Amino acid sequence: MTKQKIGLILFWIAVIWAILWGVIGSVFVDSAFRNLTMDEVNQTRWATTGPLYLLWAFGVPLGALVAGIGILLYSSAKSLTIWKCGIGIFLGIIIGMASGFLGHTPPLFGIGGTLILLFFIGILWLWAKERMALKDAPTTAADLKLVGYVFMLIAAWFICGIASIPFLKALEGETPSTPLHVMIFLVLGWLFLFLGHYKSRQQ
Repeated sequence: MTKQKIGLILFWIAVIWAILWGVIGSVFVDSAFRNLTMDEVNQTRWATTGPLYLLWAFGVPLGALVAGIGILLYSSAKSLTIWKCGIGIFLGIIIGMASGFLGHTPPLFGIGGTLILLFFIGILWLWAKERMALKDAPTTAADLKLVGYVFMLIAAWFICGIASIPFLKALEGETPSTPLHVMIFLVLGWLFLFLGHYKSRQQ
């Protein structure tokens, strides 16, 4: 079996795996956590220390990692590149999850938010340079990606606001509003990034 075929098989297995756990989470896990107390949840198959809950919690991240490796194989990336990307993503997931043991550390949120904003500004600057270099070439793909980047930053801003509510004394006891607007911004961000890549392929 060729490297490309193995990569394609890994990619589709990972995609199905991620979608499966995403759907299970939306239908079953969400229902349990919305309608039951934590004690009652822990008496069900979705107990937070049980294997099904852990499979769901890490289902999409694991699927994303394997899909990324699979698509690298499919695109004939060098073995060293695949290893570096795979290990890099895996370590990023481990570090991100392990950071939960630090507890709530407000300065880290400020540093993280500042870095996100700086990276966004850097992306826009580099994007402008790339777009100017296109000259007479079609620029639709680049423009679509720009819209995606903007929506992603807007989503990150509102996610920060919602996630901070439980840790702000001034808002103690407040019920957070629905995060539907965040979901809309995320969907739009991913949509325009997808359309940008799709248009790049056509061009």
